[in-house]
Amino acid sequence: MNAVRSPMAAGITRFLFPNQIYVRSAGVRQGELDPFVDAVMAEIGVDTSRHQPKTFEELDESGFDLIVTLAPEAHHKALDMTRTEAVDVEYWPTLDPTLATGSREQILDAYRAVRDQLMTRIKKRLDWAPPPSG
Repeated sequence: MNAVRSPMAAGITRFLFPNQIYVRSAGVRQGELDPFVDAVMAEIGVDTSRHQPKTFEELDESGFDLIVTLAPEAHHKALDMTRTEAVDVEYWPTLDPTLATGSREQILDAYRAVRDQLMTRIKKRLDWAPPPSG
């Protein structure tokens, strides 16, 4: 629903590669903003508060080099929409933290786990290197 995992991944990518990689975030259905996303992303200095959930159909662009999907339904949709295009579509199975139960802190921990998993995966896939010190 373009409200949790995808906005996290987009925010992380923009944070790690400022003005270097063009990133768009979309989902199969449009959802509502999730305040837990904003909370855990703010912990690492990423502002997702201005994210507006979008569907695949609302994307104006085409010609992507890579599409990363984080949920099975999104993966099938991306494959269907790009079957005539030369684009890599990768599926990164990612837990849905909205299914977490318990205290507020336990729920935030589920969101942090997804955030951290995405951070690691993005760094590896896009060959991120820390900026030189000094």
